[in-house]
Amino acid sequence: MVERSDRAPLLDWEEVPSAEKPGGTSPTKERLSSPSNSRALGCSAPGFGWSSGPGGPIASRSVSNADGCSAPPATSSDLAGTDEALPPNKEEHLSDTGPREVSLEDRMVKWEEKDQIVSVFVVTFNTRSGNMLEWCLPKDMDLEGVEFKAIASGSHRVSTDFIYFRKGCYFGLACFANMAVESTVERGARMKSVGILSPSYTLLYRYMSFLEHQVRLQLQSPGHYSPLEAFYEDKRALLPPSGDGVVTALPANAWSAAINHSMHPEMKITHPAGCMSHFIRFFGEQIMVLWKLALLRRRILIFSPPPVGVVCYRVYCCCCLANISIPGVGVAVPEFRPFFYVNVADISALENELSYVACTTEKIFEEKKDLYDVYIDNQNVKTYRDGLKPLLRLSTADREKYRKLTEQRQMLLYSQEENGDCVSSEEDLFILFFLEQNNRIFQTLSEVAGSPDPTVTQESVRAMGLDPHGDRLFLLHLLEIYGYDTLLVSEQLCCS
Repeated sequence: MVERSDRAPLLDWEEVPSAEKPGGTSPTKERLSSPSNSRALGCSAPGFGWSSGPGGPIASRSVSNADGCSAPPATSSDLAGTDEALPPNKEEHLSDTGPREVSLEDRMVKWEEKDQIVSVFVVTFNTRSGNMLEWCLPKDMDLEGVEFKAIASGSHRVSTDFIYFRKGCYFGLACFANMAVESTVERGARMKSVGILSPSYTLLYRYMSFLEHQVRLQLQSPGHYSPLEAFYEDKRALLPPSGDGVVTALPANAWSAAINHSMHPEMKITHPAGCMSHFIRFFGEQIMVLWKLALLRRRILIFSPPPVGVVCYRVYCCCCLANISIPGVGVAVPEFRPFFYVNVADISALENELSYVACTTEKIFEEKKDLYDVYIDNQNVKTYRDGLKPLLRLSTADREKYRKLTEQRQMLLYSQEENGDCVSSEEDLFILFFLEQNNRIFQTLSEVAGSPDPTVTQESVRAMGLDPHGDRLFLLHLLEIYGYDTLLVSEQLCCS
């Protein structure tokens, strides 16, 4: 269900909300405090993507990856009920009988609720002209090429789909539908897609059901745009006077409060078992290979025929593998940017990227070997770079980590079934598992770097949770990329 805006009456694009439970908490407070509502397509604080705009508090973040794929040091459940999760003097404000000072938390909530939609559009497939932009707001928005993102190549083979993508400095979500019609002009099929653009992908999920409903409406009654117009007027973002098309970021003094409220916003998914569990089952032990490649900030391209939606979630899951929450670590490495769905029109943009993860339905990308470091076709992970080929082999430590992850998942599922544990989730378990593993590696490296003898030994490698022999090449790449080039590597690592 699409959430109502707190600042506007119920509009004709919105669904009627369900009745509130007597004595229940407000939707805003419940969403902020509930651990089960702390997952979304993005692992940053609520409301941010990696391109949150100029003047944003990037330098003040205590996490790596300033692209929206980094995790702050604690989850909302860790901070719930503690003084650190509340603004200073919060209790004084609550007990004060005079005019109540607006707290930092309230200001952060209001910012999060601020509408962030910069464009809404309808794309259609024309039998003569191909994909076409049918309608959009605002009328002067640069949407060149969006018609090939909102309707992916090969979409005529599926009846419905959803697509995350990137358009310039914005992220988009489009819902596609294909309906059979008795029309020779349309060759028996009508295909359309309704989408939106926002400066962050972490909030797009809120409007998934609205977009799905609107694309069905467009198929049944083409040209009926009034709900989309009402939606845009209610949700449009306020662009700065400069007209540079970038939405203002969260105020710097609210940044820390925001990242402490949740580790990763709510993630609404279509797969019944959850995005992360599907990702683990799909790749199996191979996720340990993907983990290393993500941590090394490699360019990862995932190929899959439509539907695209579930593949976009694999892009997101890959980003979650590279979370680091140790302050100062990774500030000099390339940002691990999620591009989500890409097509041939994105080739020039990808040529300039040092690190990214994306997906495509176009097989021609496999021939463009200079665009990527790793190519994933279904469950087949491959590379044409000789220096990376050894990393595709699982080490003993990789298999041990995967075994531990599997055991933790089984224990969680058992707890959910036997004890009715509805708070813990596989998404939390998955993200925290790799976050802790990454922190373990860099904490050990920092300790070695600060010791009188800055030499990486077999013992220190095992302390990182790595295999002294099987992970030696991975470790050497890691030291080079993250700037630990002053460390010495013990010769025992090559013959252990």
